[in-house]
Amino acid sequence: MLVKLASINKENSLESAKSMLDEKVIYDLTTFTHLDYPDHLACIVWFSGCNMRCDYCYNSDIVFAKNGKYSYQYVLEFLKSRQDLLDGVVLSGGEASTHRLIEFCIEIKKLGFKIKLDTNGLNPLHVAQLIKLNLLNFVALDYKAPKEKFTQITHSKKYDEFSKTLNLLIYSNIEHEVRTTLHSDLLDVEDINKIIEDLKQRGYKNTYYIQNFIDTQSTIASLKEPINKFEKNKLCTDIKIIWR
Repeated sequence: MLVKLASINKENSLESAKSMLDEKVIYDLTTFTHLDYPDHLACIVWFSGCNMRCDYCYNSDIVFAKNGKYSYQYVLEFLKSRQDLLDGVVLSGGEASTHRLIEFCIEIKKLGFKIKLDTNGLNPLHVAQLIKLNLLNFVALDYKAPKEKFTQITHSKKYDEFSKTLNLLIYSNIEHEVRTTLHSDLLDVEDINKIIEDLKQRGYKNTYYIQNFIDTQSTIASLKEPINKFEKNKLCTDIKIIWR
């Protein structure tokens, strides 16, 4: 009887995983990139929806999407055709960590690909699970703003969740980077220096990346090119900075 129950539970679990993989939660698929995953040829999986509403975000169509165009299974079939051609998969969005990633990542790993996660850090428990199961190879964490401006920029009150994810990455062995998108009408030198000081105090040893805002005419807050000049020479030099 116990053997029969175990068999039934296994079948139900497999059926549940298959059903999950058929869910259409992926907004788009970029089939090739050599920029988004350092030193790797990869594809980008863009997940629908996000738990932030950052003023400068240019992926507004993805952020506000209720459903996706493609299923997990569609991407897995694509990846089967790219074995030995690509070596990495970038999970981005939107916010990938708002979706069920464990089963998906397991299947990606079975195909021999490395996985990079782009995240805003608001789901530390999910990220921690993925790291614990050795399903991630690299994590890029967006440090949107210092605590004092976090809600103003992101329209989210979950700075503490972001903070937990940042600490998780710093004290884990996983490769990671921290990055900030800069619109100098929203963040000034003092704000960026606060981020640098926070990273230093937490023990962050990697490069800090600052990427300039790009006016795509489609940002969530309809932002234009910044008016205020950003004085790079006034930035703290306590950690290595690279501009993108």
